[in-house]
Amino acid sequence: MSPDRGAAADRHAPVLRDRITELLTPALQRDGAVFVDGTLGMGGHTEAILAAFGGVTVYGVDRDTEALALAGERLSSYGDRFRPVHAVYDEAFDDLAALGVGQVDGVLFDLGVSSLQLDETDRGFAYSVDAPLDMRMDQSAGRTAADVLNTYPQDQLERILREFGEERFARRIAGAIVSERWAEPFTNSGRLVELLREAIPAASQRTGGHPGKRTFQALRIEVNAELQVWREALPRAIDALAVGGRVAVLSYHSLEDRITKQTLHAGATSTAPPGLPVELPEHAPYLRLITRGAEQPDDDEIETNPRAASARLRVAERIRSTKGSNR
Repeated sequence: MSPDRGAAADRHAPVLRDRITELLTPALQRDGAVFVDGTLGMGGHTEAILAAFGGVTVYGVDRDTEALALAGERLSSYGDRFRPVHAVYDEAFDDLAALGVGQVDGVLFDLGVSSLQLDETDRGFAYSVDAPLDMRMDQSAGRTAADVLNTYPQDQLERILREFGEERFARRIAGAIVSERWAEPFTNSGRLVELLREAIPAASQRTGGHPGKRTFQALRIEVNAELQVWREALPRAIDALAVGGRVAVLSYHSLEDRITKQTLHAGATSTAPPGLPVELPEHAPYLRLITRGAEQPDDDEIETNPRAASARLRVAERIRSTKGSNR
């Protein structure tokens, strides 16, 4: 970690920090409560929770070792009330169980790419600067974005651009990538951005934002298996919640938010067969939706922190245990 990159508190404005703290208060106000920040980042949300609730212990989970180091410095004054965990969030609850933490009172997921990863120009997440095409949230393992571009078959590239980037010109872009990589493998983001400027019609570029936005999103999601991990992580988090516990999710694009909405709504819906005269206990909902739909930041917050513009917040509360749970 370079010494000139600055303290975490000076580099990151947590999205909807105060609102999330407010919504989690009923679950975290008792002494001995356990909170899991499943996407620790630079620790802004965790700092707010630790400051607001003096009896809470926080397990901060991140796959990014640099984020863990920065957050650890930021939160060092809280002693052992903050405990870092190096893991992908779908594995975190297994790791916590191994540490003797069988159930928790609150969970937060702040999904997508973090401010740290966007700001580190050598990570390749940002299309505004020329950098190595890495995009791994955990740089110690796994394939890079360059690996994806240089080795995936054309039809597979087209699929991830269409599904993960919601890119209208996925076929054209995939064909251009395959054609160009035979001449020279892709290594840096600048060359990819040039290709996208040529492949995407000028009219679409004038109305659709930066031509790299959707392709870079798709590559990042593929490299980090974000949607697959998220589909597995949210049910595990819900299963780990004690009755009365709450889970909060910040999503930044429709694919993440759709998974979140479907999972929370399923838990808040009776599974009783139609026409059954009496709802059996095992058919009753096990979640209660706290937010009505998805809450969004207000104009003041977006002006202060433009990265908050696409954020959507959903919160649910565990209202009963389920068969096979540890409660």
